[in-house]
Amino acid sequence: MERLKKDLKKQLALALAFTFALPVGGVMLGVGLGFGIPAVWGVGIAFLAAGFYGCPIAWTSGYVVTKGLERIVQAVTNEHLYTVDEIAEQTGQKPRFVRAKLDVCFKRQYLVGFKRNGDNILANFNTDILTRVESAECAACGAKFTYTPTDPRCPYCGTRVN
Repeated sequence: MERLKKDLKKQLALALAFTFALPVGGVMLGVGLGFGIPAVWGVGIAFLAAGFYGCPIAWTSGYVVTKGLERIVQAVTNEHLYTVDEIAEQTGQKPRFVRAKLDVCFKRQYLVGFKRNGDNILANFNTDILTRVESAECAACGAKFTYTPTDPRCPYCGTRVN
C-alpha cells in the first residue's frame, strides 16, 4: 500500500505540474511577445505545448488510472474480498476489468503479501528463509535457545552455533 500511495503522490504532482504549465506558458508567451524578449516567449511556447498535451494525459492516463488501482487494493486489503467476482460486485466493475487491474497491481507490487491463483487471491504464507527460527543447545554453556540463520550465536555466552 505504501508503494501505491507513493505512486499516487507522484502522479498527482506530475498532473498538477502540467496543469499549471498551461496558463503559465500563456502568460510567458504574452509577456515575451509584449516586451520583445524571445527567450521568455520561447519558454512560454514550450510550457504551453507541454501543458496542452501533458495535462490531459497526466490526469487520465496517470493519476486516474492509479486511483482506480487504489480502489482494487483497498477491496483486497481493507474489505477482505479475495475473488475477482467479489471485487467486481463491490466496485461495480466488470470481472474482466478487475482481472486486468489485479494484473497491474501485482506487477507494480501494490499487493505485497498476497498471491494470485486464477480468479482467487490468497495470502502468501511463505516466509523468508533468513527469518526462520531454529533451536539449538549451546556446546559451551549448555543453554537451550532459538536463533535465526542471520545470527547463529548463543544469546547467553555468544558462542557460534555450527
